[in-house]
Amino acid sequence: MSSNDPFARLPEAAAFTVVSTTVADGAAWPSEQLSGISGIAGGKDVSPHLSWSGAPDGTRSYAVTVYDPDAPTGSGFWHWAVADIPAAVTELPEGAGDDTGSGLPEGSFQLPNDARASRFIGAAPPAGHGPHRYFTVVHALDVDTIGVPADATPAALGFTMAGHILGRAVLTTTAETPA
Repeated sequence: MSSNDPFARLPEAAAFTVVSTTVADGAAWPSEQLSGISGIAGGKDVSPHLSWSGAPDGTRSYAVTVYDPDAPTGSGFWHWAVADIPAAVTELPEGAGDDTGSGLPEGSFQLPNDARASRFIGAAPPAGHGPHRYFTVVHALDVDTIGVPADATPAALGFTMAGHILGRAVLTTTAETPA
């Protein structure tokens, strides 16, 4: 695990709460949230359940991202990005990030992850690389729509969101593939 702090150079934001019935903060991803697409045994690429509360006043929409800063790429690895979640929505069911985004609220959309799939792709740290951290973040935004195209990268979403983030709720999980 690296000491890379993915929030170190981002603007400060109010904290609020995100929880999951899928996984506890600080715990290892269950096998369903590992990547079957990447060939991890038992992996199913099922996005986690997420529920959040306490977002700052003025929140007009949300975005959700899942990022591994420990991936051996020099830039980490984006596993999931969802934009334009309406402010009235405070929960995503487990599996919402499937190929069709069937569990996402109307108006929201998934951006292509670093595997270039517009869906959730589970954890897949290289064998023997050690534990990786996965930051699942709900971003409270001050705009109804963030204005990125559906084919934008998660990094472009993050860049566009930087000046619109009112709050940030973070759930950190881990995964490791033995050598």
